[in-house]
Amino acid sequence: MFWITLVIGLAGTAVALALAARRVLFLYHIATSGQPDPERTLQVKRRPKEAVEGQAIEVLGQRKLLKWTLAGVSHAAVMWAFILLITVYLEAAVALLFGLDAKIPGLQTWGPIGFVQDTIALACTAGLIVFTAIRLKNSPKRIGRKSRFKGSHLSGAWITLFMIFNVIWTMFFFRGVEWASGNLPYGKGAYFSYLVGRLFKGTDHGTLEVLESVGLLLHIGVALVFLVFVVHSKHLHIFLAPLNVMFKRHPDGLGAVQPMMSGGKPLDFEEADPDEDVFGRGKIEDFTWKGFLDMATCTECGRCQSQCPAWNTGKPLSPKMVILELRDHALAKAPYFTASEEQREKFTDEQKLAMQVDKELVADDGVIHPDVLWSCTNCGACVEQCPVDIEHIDHILDMRRFQVMIESSFPSEAGVMLKNLENKGNPWGMSEMKRLEWIEELDFEVEVVDDKLPEDTEYLFWVGCAGALEDRAKKTTKAVAELLHIAGVKFAVLGPMEACTGDPARRLGMEFVFQMLGQQNVETLNDAGVKKIVATCPHCFNTLANEYPQIGGNYEVVHHTQLLAHLVEEGRLTPVTPIEENITYHDPCFLGRHNKVYKQPRDIMATVPGVRTQEMHRHKDRGFCCGAGGARMWMEERIGKRINTERVDEALETDPDTVSTACPFCLVMLGDAINEKKNEGAAKESLEVVDVSQLLIRSIKGEGTAPPEAEKEPVAAE
Repeated sequence: MFWITLVIGLAGTAVALALAARRVLFLYHIATSGQPDPERTLQVKRRPKEAVEGQAIEVLGQRKLLKWTLAGVSHAAVMWAFILLITVYLEAAVALLFGLDAKIPGLQTWGPIGFVQDTIALACTAGLIVFTAIRLKNSPKRIGRKSRFKGSHLSGAWITLFMIFNVIWTMFFFRGVEWASGNLPYGKGAYFSYLVGRLFKGTDHGTLEVLESVGLLLHIGVALVFLVFVVHSKHLHIFLAPLNVMFKRHPDGLGAVQPMMSGGKPLDFEEADPDEDVFGRGKIEDFTWKGFLDMATCTECGRCQSQCPAWNTGKPLSPKMVILELRDHALAKAPYFTASEEQREKFTDEQKLAMQVDKELVADDGVIHPDVLWSCTNCGACVEQCPVDIEHIDHILDMRRFQVMIESSFPSEAGVMLKNLENKGNPWGMSEMKRLEWIEELDFEVEVVDDKLPEDTEYLFWVGCAGALEDRAKKTTKAVAELLHIAGVKFAVLGPMEACTGDPARRLGMEFVFQMLGQQNVETLNDAGVKKIVATCPHCFNTLANEYPQIGGNYEVVHHTQLLAHLVEEGRLTPVTPIEENITYHDPCFLGRHNKVYKQPRDIMATVPGVRTQEMHRHKDRGFCCGAGGARMWMEERIGKRINTERVDEALETDPDTVSTACPFCLVMLGDAINEKKNEGAAKESLEVVDVSQLLIRSIKGEGTAPPEAEKEPVAAE
């Protein structure tokens, strides 16, 4: 019986490993054919501690998965079962090679090991039950688009659950028979195996030997079949997720946009040749090896999709499906783009059609529909939620870059914005001299930089285009200026010398205009001797702090909420007058998710007497976008429900007197949606959107408000 078992086991192992190796080699060829991305490996060498911490916290600790408690705990149980039950397969390998009674000294003689093995196997089974319930409850057939599994390859998930269950039951069957035949030395330590073994009590030795051999082959066979399935399915993430986490960019794929690269080097626009260099992603071969790794690592869990503001408002963009469509296209086209020129000439037209050789990457009938590409707000919800650190925004932006810079294909309204940026240095095309008009409405002087920043100046106040030119955002600018003046903070502004940071151009995909504006601003700031900057716009804040270092601009940049919270804490600003209002705070995406500033705006509101705050159900790292990011501020929203309307509907659920935020884009978008609600009679006339700095200055200057109840009485009397 030993020799029969050995031959069957070794033969099956050889076949399975050969099939798996063939697939792995195919995937390796795809990855290595991608564009180089040397920064990924360099950052691991530069930051080995962070790489190790990432494996410990993200992979072993399951940090992101545990944000969704029930599903996270279940996944952790299954993952740890895969790790710990390797010991059982080690025991099975010894039994196959050396006989059923062969044991590993020290490992198979200690009861607690058997206890841990049985316990994690049972925890894994419980996890499978939870996963089954979640998938049934959230079936796309039942709830359609509301299901985060909409668009996923559902059959593969069910096969995986079934295969994991097979691993567990064959383990207990094999170990149960082992116990009955006296070959399981853990005794009652392996308590569930012991209970299963009691079912075979009284079976004769010959039958037990056959059953033990069958159980051993079944347990090994299930693992081998599962291995072949895994390398052909989305569950390849079992092996690739640790690599993707290791090579993710910091911080978490958010913050700065990556510079345009070609051949692993930054693209020099003065010398670049569209026929030779890679401008963004125009075809699947243009993606880097990290891009292919992202595609192969996707678990199809749909967490990104469930949080995406575009998907939640009826638009065609699903971050998950972008990755899946790119992956499916890459797998189809791989035999062509990994082949040599000589081999390509031998492919027939039918083969090329099957390999999608002529299929455009972005087109109405392409891999990615243009409406998908232009629906993205760059809010970062997808990247924040992804448990395997896929960088959806990078891939969307790189495809936008090719469309804008090579194809000149983008929404027409954005073209007006680009022309205004090039000609006037702001998205609205207004005169640069208008950047100082807000100062005339203040009762104190504001220092305007002429050449050099005065030596006693503590901060350069970066006003931003919206803060200087948009009426609602000007209120924030004036409030911040007054607060800094009251606190005794010496600050100055650039006035006409300030130009748009280039964020709208970069997020649209027009990297050339971003570089032009960025270099102009960096030269101005460096010549003026600027070291510290405070900005009211999170988009400016993010660009100045995270992206300008790419082009030689290194400054200490703070958002106004960070500085104001610090000044309040120091006692240099003291809110005294009560503002008796119910207030709900909206987290700007580029302040919150992109830069992890959640606490300070809330701290400011907490110091204002009388303020009663209530969070919307989606807040902080799960906050919902206003719809303005990713250059969407300058594009019409023609598909589905407006994102700002959806967000205001969420705000109205808290019955607020005021909606507060900390971003000029959010002020505009939420304000517009609230005005629409007022016209429909769905919002109280007194409801307004204000920056947290406006709340603070009102309290400090004695412009508080009475309780809502007190305001309503005269109205009722009339």
